[in-house]
Amino acid sequence: MGDPAHSTRQHRSIIRFLTLFGAFATLLACHQRVTEKASELADAARSSTALASAASALPSNPPSPAHPALSPGPQAASPAASAPERVDFQDVAMGTNVHFIAYTNARADAEHVKAAISASVTEMRRLEELMSEWKSDSEVGKINANPEHWVTVGPQTFEVISRALAESRASGGAFDITFQAMSGLWKFGSAADAVPELPTPAEVADRRKLVDYRTVELDSKALAVRIPKAHKIGLGGIAKGYIVDRAVAVMKLAGIDCFLVQAGGDLYGAGKKPDGSAWISGIQDPRQAEGAYFATIELVDHAFSTAGDYARSYVIGKRRYHHIIDPHTGYPATASRSVTVWAEDATTADAIDDAVFILGPEKGLKLVEATPGVGVVIVDKNNKVWISPRIAG
Repeated sequence: MGDPAHSTRQHRSIIRFLTLFGAFATLLACHQRVTEKASELADAARSSTALASAASALPSNPPSPAHPALSPGPQAASPAASAPERVDFQDVAMGTNVHFIAYTNARADAEHVKAAISASVTEMRRLEELMSEWKSDSEVGKINANPEHWVTVGPQTFEVISRALAESRASGGAFDITFQAMSGLWKFGSAADAVPELPTPAEVADRRKLVDYRTVELDSKALAVRIPKAHKIGLGGIAKGYIVDRAVAVMKLAGIDCFLVQAGGDLYGAGKKPDGSAWISGIQDPRQAEGAYFATIELVDHAFSTAGDYARSYVIGKRRYHHIIDPHTGYPATASRSVTVWAEDATTADAIDDAVFILGPEKGLKLVEATPGVGVVIVDKNNKVWISPRIAG
């Protein structure tokens, strides 16, 4: 048996370390569940220098709780074992609702869990500052502002762009970060006009010429990115998943092993709940009111991401127009109504759901089956439900 006093000192030092990441934000009484991921990264408050330094030291890939370099070390258990306490936190980041649910354990009391959640949210905002295409001073903003020039970025932004281009190749260009060239032509969500107007076919064709992931150049040694003149990139289809994974890494580093992280339609469930049950997430019926779920998926150390045509959309005549643009046509994709992806990490789930949505059920299922550890539920344009073999039943 170790020295209880020494273990207690370790426990307190970890709490002090996490507190450096940022002050615990005020709990919000925001109970509306968002089932559709945002297609853009919105502005957020800048994080502290202390957090940026500490969080950037985390490995790029989401760590295992047992990773020796990240383990918080042994801590003194309570003399009288008590039932795990649930900690619930909600806030807004990346233009969407952020929700954490976590349980205490023998190594982490409620204050420790709260500090870990605070650190995770601050890390999310730090990464948002780097990757938002809507901020001119972000790393992505600088790439877009300096076409035909090599722009050096940090390792996280470079990793996300590299991963995005790999997903573009795997999907035959169905997923494409150069879709940002269409920005301003199609307006949805908060950017939508009071009375929506469709762009002309000529306008769409002109912008479509600027959409091609193969034009993005990478220099892995210099961590630099270059795009052609008039081209732009946007990471809204993948960055939120990556940021969720980084928040998960912070939680695991703090010794929290049972928690759920949700950022809009991107979720990750770690471990099982104290009663032994899995985390459960509902799949929204794309043609019913919010909260009307037609199926559920269990999450045990797995991520979940949904892309749908219902949250950021408008209807003109009898046709629905939405924010998931098919890079091959320049118009909103029409093969699906919603796609929900189950994967081992949120980055993969976030990137693949858009690609599958655009490809449609037949080609989308082939992409999913070719990607290890991924499952999908597709509602196609005729409201037929398709379920991949990995999650059948």
